[in-house]
Amino acid sequence: MSSRQRKLNSTSALGAHIAGLAFQNPIVLAAGTAGYGRELAGVMDIDAVGGIVTKAVSPLPRAGAPAPRVAEFANGMINAVGLANPGLQEVRTEHLPWLASNLRHAIPIVNVVGYTVADYVEVVSTLSDAPGAGAFELNVSCPNVEQGGLEFGSDLEVLGELVRRARAATRKPLFVKLSPVTPDIVLSAKTVVDAGADCLTLVNTVPGLVIDVKERRSVLGFGAGGISGNAILPIGVLATWKVRNAVSVPLLGVGGVSSATDALQYMVAGASLVGIGTGALRDPGLPLRIVADLERWCKVNCTGALSEIVGSLKMPR
Repeated sequence: MSSRQRKLNSTSALGAHIAGLAFQNPIVLAAGTAGYGRELAGVMDIDAVGGIVTKAVSPLPRAGAPAPRVAEFANGMINAVGLANPGLQEVRTEHLPWLASNLRHAIPIVNVVGYTVADYVEVVSTLSDAPGAGAFELNVSCPNVEQGGLEFGSDLEVLGELVRRARAATRKPLFVKLSPVTPDIVLSAKTVVDAGADCLTLVNTVPGLVIDVKERRSVLGFGAGGISGNAILPIGVLATWKVRNAVSVPLLGVGGVSSATDALQYMVAGASLVGIGTGALRDPGLPLRIVADLERWCKVNCTGALSEIVGSLKMPR
């Protein structure tokens, strides 16, 4: 077992044990917002969060979408980065070794993308034994070129095959990140759990379009993009609650978190871990403030560990 998979003997009230991994607290830096770790190392103690999900990794380098790639609007952000990344080999030789050397407590999770099922399998199998890869997160919102560009998550048969083959390629924990606009997120969740997923990430960005009315153009170089930030918090919380009642695996709730109260909403809805993305881009100090606020909240409101509130939502009958 690698150092990244070790089970920490933590007595912290914020600790969360997920798929054989011990997270020192439930706060995770979401994919795409922390780079490969070192990008944020100069502005925050990245080893003090529970985990870090890397930028996307594909077999070959990807240039990504044309600029501008990111724009803000009231209550949110829109992006079309195009999953730009340096490719599998550079990540293996440069970025994961850095994570392995610099993280003693935070768990690194590698975000995986591809154009085909074989792409996902190649990344997972190649990095399965790499130091610095504690787990994998499959982004199944990518277009499947073998199915006319339909997202992997939109075809349950292909989705199940993708997860089964990735599961066979590694013994490390496997997270699957689902889109909030999939036809039936509960059915998608059941499909990936049956195929071997250890944890589900809910949710990915919401498709959207923001227009510069003066120029009559999209604010992004690509056109449409993914909406993140405060605007999607209720969407992510609802998806978390729906899935929590349908599957037994742990959940990582992500989308719109900018305070400890937001994080607690996800946990009460059923998430054991909570991701922070856009909020950390705007304010790198936010994740650790939320950790501190959760600790204070737990001292007042918990009888023991923070995990006791997971899935405690009381919905009207």
